[in-house]
Amino acid sequence: MADVPKTKFSRRGFLKGAGVTAATTVIESANALARETKDALHHDRSVGPDALPVKLFVNGHEHSVMIEPRYTLADTLRDNLGLTGTKVVCDRGSCSACTVWIDKTPSLACMTLAIDAVGREITTIEGLSHGDTMHPVQAAFVKHDAMQCGFCTPGMVMSCAALLERTPNPNLDDVKHAVSGNLCRCGTYPKVFAATLDVAQQRLQAAGLVTLVAGREA
Repeated sequence: MADVPKTKFSRRGFLKGAGVTAATTVIESANALARETKDALHHDRSVGPDALPVKLFVNGHEHSVMIEPRYTLADTLRDNLGLTGTKVVCDRGSCSACTVWIDKTPSLACMTLAIDAVGREITTIEGLSHGDTMHPVQAAFVKHDAMQCGFCTPGMVMSCAALLERTPNPNLDDVKHAVSGNLCRCGTYPKVFAATLDVAQQRLQAAGLVTLVAGREA
């Protein structure tokens, strides 16, 4: 059997090569970081701390406000636009009393900066009704006495109304899931569930999808 030539490869050579490779990687990473930093500085969009003019599209109308970048959407709605239906209770995103819709999606106004809502469609509890005509969910809350102290009510209504927008025929579990983040210290959950399911039933009846026989679904 012919002799196989031995590869001339030493430990010193291996370490030397590894060192060169590592150094090259570090240099390339540093260059990439420098380029990213330069691009970030070039496209710097930071604002503040002084107040700046902001336009918010709320309840179908555009509003111009002068706010500091640190202002939350909840504070801006209440203090600058007078829309006090949005309640600030915990002010840390744990009770959902401040729930509004941003692009039709329930969102916590106390955890959203107002400047992050620019260009978005914002709907508050005031925007659900049409003049003196309450939204069906609002009317159902009155009918079923689904409120006590009232602090959680606007957020509850917004969550339930959003559920009915995306799920016209929800079941009890759907309603429970929709308000799972809404904290009611008065314990009106059963009446909230009943009110929401009542609205869904009424809408289905109006659409002719449900017929009642002797007070029961047929």
